[in-house]
Amino acid sequence: MSALIYQPDRNAMQSGRAKMKNWILEFDPAQARNIDPLTGWTGSGDMQAQVKMKFPSCQDAKRYAQRHGIDYAVIDKPDRVRQSKSYSDNFATDRRQSWTH
Repeated sequence: MSALIYQPDRNAMQSGRAKMKNWILEFDPAQARNIDPLTGWTGSGDMQAQVKMKFPSCQDAKRYAQRHGIDYAVIDKPDRVRQSKSYSDNFATDRRQSWTH
């Protein structure tokens, strides 16, 4: 049994960063998904694929995995680089990029 530990990305409907602080432990699928011929829905008999656990920090998620004997991999997000821009920068005379519509 193995798992991934990661921080979720921001939802497209969110403007803030409120739900991005938690860390998620999610199990890798043990079985492939199959398509039901009658309804067309996908599913599998793997119950672990439905489990997502939230932790306040990466260390807590790692401790949980180690305590329960779960192999894990941590996926770190790159740090965000925020560029400060203003509306007047669009009309600057010393622009380095070409301005197209």
